[in-house]
Amino acid sequence: MTPVGRLRLVGLVEGTSFLILLAASAVKRLAGYADPVLVLGSVHGVLFVLFIACVVEVTVRRPWYSPRFWAYAAVASVVPFGTFVFDRWLVRHGGQPADRNSQ
Repeated sequence: MTPVGRLRLVGLVEGTSFLILLAASAVKRLAGYADPVLVLGSVHGVLFVLFIACVVEVTVRRPWYSPRFWAYAAVASVVPFGTFVFDRWLVRHGGQPADRNSQ
């Protein structure tokens, strides 16, 4: 698997875990049941760190990525559905060196 492919896969899993964690947080607030949040929070935390590690790997192995790539990745990692939008951007720009102005 390529570094960009690995980043896409981890990003989609991390984004899904984030959405599940948000739903679990709502259940915690409404029903007072906190156990799922503890477990899902830990899983999401590991996936978040793995996502950042994949961003670093892509940056090292694909030096044509600009600081804008880091900005997109940072925003995508904290906004709900952000990693799914970031994945679409990677599909357009991930395979070939892109013009820095279009990133």
